[in-house]
Amino acid sequence: MSSISKFWFVFLFCVVSVPCSGQDVDITADVVYGHKLGLAMTCDVFAPNEKTNGAAVLFMVSGGWYSQWSPPEQTQVRFKPLTDQGFTVFAVRHGSSPKFSISEAVADVRRSVRFIRANAERFQIDPNRIGVFGMSAGGHLSLMLGTASDDGIADSKDPVDRVSDRVNAVVAYVAPSDLRIMAKDSPERLASYDRFPALEITTEAATPDSPIVHVSPDDAPTLLLAGAKDDLVPISHSRNIHAAFEQAKVTSELIEFENAGHGFGGEDARHATDAMVDWFVKHLSESPAN
Repeated sequence: MSSISKFWFVFLFCVVSVPCSGQDVDITADVVYGHKLGLAMTCDVFAPNEKTNGAAVLFMVSGGWYSQWSPPEQTQVRFKPLTDQGFTVFAVRHGSSPKFSISEAVADVRRSVRFIRANAERFQIDPNRIGVFGMSAGGHLSLMLGTASDDGIADSKDPVDRVSDRVNAVVAYVAPSDLRIMAKDSPERLASYDRFPALEITTEAATPDSPIVHVSPDDAPTLLLAGAKDDLVPISHSRNIHAAFEQAKVTSELIEFENAGHGFGGEDARHATDAMVDWFVKHLSESPAN
């Protein structure tokens, strides 16, 4: 396992693997939500056996815009705080860097939302109660779904593409909100970004995939979780998009962890997880149509 892969494994484990009691879940592995270049795009589904609340939460399996497969029986514990509250969780993988670009990853996760909504009856979820969360690159993808989604591509020949990819709540951990300042031609680029092939992009190419560019009043309610000592994705990313949300009158909240860097442990991890679950309980408790 590479040093980057090890980092993201430890990071994900520390953030969301919080001991929690509750019912078991039914796991459906490798559900195919689309195809490209002859390959299947997949997600794993974790559905509570009982006391389901009818809402879905998508987790973006992404770190540095790398997306890796892990046995779902091993990752189940990461989602217990959500499944114990009755949420059905979808662990969504996208086309991984360096083979695929950030733009392609965004397109993939948009496809996943369309597919899950189109198959709401199959998954026994309410298509109007879909949340999304992720960490770092996964947080970026979550923000893109919260700010830059649409109501469907009306003239598409693919019926899935005609379904909306909008989400109803977002939680973004330590998330890049402005890829323009991370691009290779940006004077603000940090040297550490040279380790991430996905960021070998120009400022111009980065603009469409920068969530802060897309903020508008109809964006999903968004919770931002950020470490004040983060030297990989500085906290300014979260502060700036939070300010943009406030200006657009989007429901949002920023929780800053004073002593945390790019990832949380101990009490910070528990606090972040509790805040994430509470956000989804609050904003996915009933259909917006009700």
